[in-house]
Amino acid sequence: MGAYNIAIRFAVIPTLAAAAVLTGALPAHSTAAHGTVSTGGGPLNARSGPATDQEIVDTVDDGAETPVVCKVRGEHIDGHVRSSATWLGIGADRWISHAYVDLNGEGADLPWCSAGAQKATYAKVATGGTALNVRADADADAGSALRGTYGDGAAVQVACQVWGRSVDAGAAETNLWYRVADEHHVSAAHITWTDGEPWLPWCEQDPPSIPSGGEQGFIDQHAPAAEDSREATGVPASVTLAQAILETGWGQGALAREDHNMFGMKCFGSPGEHALGCRDYGTFECSPAGGCFDVDATFRAYAGIADSYRDHGELLSGWSRYATAMEHKDDPDRFAREIHKAGYATDPQYADKLIELMENYDLYQYDA
Repeated sequence: MGAYNIAIRFAVIPTLAAAAVLTGALPAHSTAAHGTVSTGGGPLNARSGPATDQEIVDTVDDGAETPVVCKVRGEHIDGHVRSSATWLGIGADRWISHAYVDLNGEGADLPWCSAGAQKATYAKVATGGTALNVRADADADAGSALRGTYGDGAAVQVACQVWGRSVDAGAAETNLWYRVADEHHVSAAHITWTDGEPWLPWCEQDPPSIPSGGEQGFIDQHAPAAEDSREATGVPASVTLAQAILETGWGQGALAREDHNMFGMKCFGSPGEHALGCRDYGTFECSPAGGCFDVDATFRAYAGIADSYRDHGELLSGWSRYATAMEHKDDPDRFAREIHKAGYATDPQYADKLIELMENYDLYQYDA
């Protein structure tokens, strides 16, 4: 996964007329918007990724005009112009927060950045000649209210993605749908991107989780979700917090930052009750028989960290394989060893690492 060429924010899109034939031409790829930096004083930092914990690689003076290539979703910033989780690509590995930039009226049509390269990428309809239906509800069957149609080859302004009914377009089958306006959705199976797919946010998803305040800051931020999960499911908050720390590297992993998945919860064909959808990530696993290897897997994406903690708690408390662990829910150390024995993780030192974290950071206090 490229460092931070992977985030996007909602565009402002006018409501489409019901049952209308929708058209749109793709802009020239050389077209670039222009923005004026407004900080109220000093220069604006340009960073290597769309977050304040990324390296400062340049600065842009207050009042300066800068070309804007494309946009991504990033850390939420309260700036001089607006409050926004959109970041703007202004060059190779150079990102500035939209919260400090006036796009001179061009923001609504600003394209997403492709995930594989910092290029503007545009969505277009690819049906092989037929019209593409725009549906009110991505979850419903083909009887969902028809909001209009796009012609083959038409440009589509995508706001965000949702998980819905599976559509098989021949070349691809997917549950992903794109929201193009409120209650207007098209299947991603019939959409192609001019310069590679962007890293789209899920609709109604929180901005990326950016670790701050060091190790104690992570614990303070996540303890309430762990405690809520313990009250609802019985799973010790101390163990839950230790698992989140260990599996995300204190929240630094892309899966945790981008999709708020704190426990590496995989989809296995379904996002389940608490996740928004499923997304592919690269991962690294070890076999119980010996040996470690790289794999690709599909993981659950959540609206926020609280949903991830609740999903994790229900997994441990509801699956029969962890029944023995639940018999020891008042003994966090024993609980950690029992979920390990039941096959929760393939790392042979997994339980020992959890217990060390619980002891070093006194995570047991969150079980009270």
